Amino acid sequence: MSEDSQRPFYELDEHAALKSILAATAPETGSNFFHALVTQMTEVLNTTGAWITEYVPEKHRLRAISFVLNGQWAEDYEFEIAGTPCETVVDTQEFVHIEDNIIALYPSDSDIEKNGVVSYMGVPLRDIDGTLIGHMAVVDNRRMPEEPRLHTLFRIFAERAAAELRRVRMERALSQHQQQLMRLVDSAMDAIVLIDESLNVVISNVAAERMFKCSANEIIGHSFTRFIDDDARDALIKIAGQLRTQSCDANHQWIPGGFTAKASDGEVFHAEATFSLSERGGSPLFTLILRNVQDRLDAENQIKTLASEREYLREEVRTLGDYGDLIGESPAMRSVFESIDQVAVADSTVLILGETGAGKELVARAVHSASRRGHKPLIRVNCASMPAALIESEFFGHEKGAFTGATQRREGRFALADEGSIFLDEIGELPLELQAKLLRVLQEGEFEPLGSSETQQVDVRIIAATNRNLEEAVAQGAFREDLFFRLNVFPLHLPPLRDRGEDIVLIAQEFVKKLSSRLGIAEPSLSDHCREQLLSYSWPGNVRELHNVIERALITSPPGTLHLDCGSNAMDGGVSQPRTAESNESDHVYTAEEMVAFERANIERALEQSGGKVSGPRGAAQLLGVKPSTLSSRIKALGISKATTRS
Repeated sequence: MSEDSQRPFYELDEHAALKSILAATAPETGSNFFHALVTQMTEVLNTTGAWITEYVPEKHRLRAISFVLNGQWAEDYEFEIAGTPCETVVDTQEFVHIEDNIIALYPSDSDIEKNGVVSYMGVPLRDIDGTLIGHMAVVDNRRMPEEPRLHTLFRIFAERAAAELRRVRMERALSQHQQQLMRLVDSAMDAIVLIDESLNVVISNVAAERMFKCSANEIIGHSFTRFIDDDARDALIKIAGQLRTQSCDANHQWIPGGFTAKASDGEVFHAEATFSLSERGGSPLFTLILRNVQDRLDAENQIKTLASEREYLREEVRTLGDYGDLIGESPAMRSVFESIDQVAVADSTVLILGETGAGKELVARAVHSASRRGHKPLIRVNCASMPAALIESEFFGHEKGAFTGATQRREGRFALADEGSIFLDEIGELPLELQAKLLRVLQEGEFEPLGSSETQQVDVRIIAATNRNLEEAVAQGAFREDLFFRLNVFPLHLPPLRDRGEDIVLIAQEFVKKLSSRLGIAEPSLSDHCREQLLSYSWPGNVRELHNVIERALITSPPGTLHLDCGSNAMDGGVSQPRTAESNESDHVYTAEEMVAFERANIERALEQSGGKVSGPRGAAQLLGVKPSTLSSRIKALGISKATTRS
């Protein structure tokens, strides 16, 4: 045995020992510190073993931080303390020194005899609040006598070990807290980035990687300005200054209106964000929480478009005349049907020519329905019915504030017709200044909404119609020649009703059927006399006039009959001759005032016979052969006193 190993404890030079310990442990932290301290304890105190452990209260065990015994180092070592001197230290939280014959006190500790341990000295390691956090001990295979200098030095070792253990535990807790925080941050749906006062990214979460389509290494340490436009950069700098000078009411601020951001692949999107201030080491840090709202904005715009389309379709339903589908067997109409079949599949521009009321819109609908665009809407625009000041907005839409009264953004008819067709009725009435813009849509498929500088692309088939001679309008300077040539790709001539022969009777029968159902009356048949009248009249108002004549006749004729009075002024816009159930044919023509008087008298007589009862068996509606709702509406319209009626 060497001379050093036999050196008695009372020859210990505590000053030299302290210098040695400080020199070895001062530059170290964490596991390196504990290893250096244990090494110094075994050397300075000249013991065969030493260890520093952390207490695991839920298991009542000790976990080795640094452990050496008989020259063997143990790592990741956790051990039971029941029946050992370590248990005494842990339970009493007192300094324990056993000079000799430790086996007699702890006979159940098999490691004592196996390793030749004779003496033991242990001390608890406590937190600032006195809570037990660990244990430090030395053992030797020789007697370890009571020596005040030894105790003092050992306690100094323990205080140094406890201080470092407290620091390590605090660092570990902070790390765990940071990990939990980062897990929380990474689980957030919104992108979160921490930036310094130079707008360089310090921290970013997973959502930020997804939003900007790049890895954390491509974000952290780089300027955040690469992901935003100049306006957004200026806004962030301004808000950062406001937060630092406390000119804001709080240490965070919502970025009004959001800003334009861009991903690493060049994709541009709109983001909303909050900006908040914190500090690290006296330097300001800013937390930016961003949300990509492009999908939401696109959805909102789509909803607005659908709402505009819905409103447009509602208007169409309200204004759509009940003129039936295209009906005809005449040679003139067979030619029209052939033309529709030819042009429908070609996707070419169509110009429908024909008199007012001939059914040009029905032809346009037939062309659209038979085309590849038939599953998309056909948007109708009557160029003659719109004020010149508003027609551009109706065509191309407008942004909020584009003109007085533009309180919100609105899609135009061309945008609504995208991938579908647009029917420009009365195209000859379009103002010259709008003709140039229409020509651009035809040639380039693009336009700008009023109040916007952004060009919008559309894929629209144009079907136009007019009752004017556009070639004459071109010669007179009222219509652009280049637009006429673009529209006149496939002219389709619709014959007037007077040139369609027996088609007049077919259409009249269809009107009788539909209008009878709508008016709630029994469907009358067309007599031979009515057929003769229909075929002998010139129909200057075409199908629209025929519709109106049939509707008036159904209202004014007795149930089950139809009197047209063709050849009289009734066919030129007057009214049909009223008949009563008892009356015979008459050549007398009633005026409008007489017609109203007759209807009023007829209703009043029916009410009188029914005892004022409108609906139900033997009610006035049944006597007149009309629906109760129709009769009630007429009673109200004619101002018949309700005092004479009862339901």
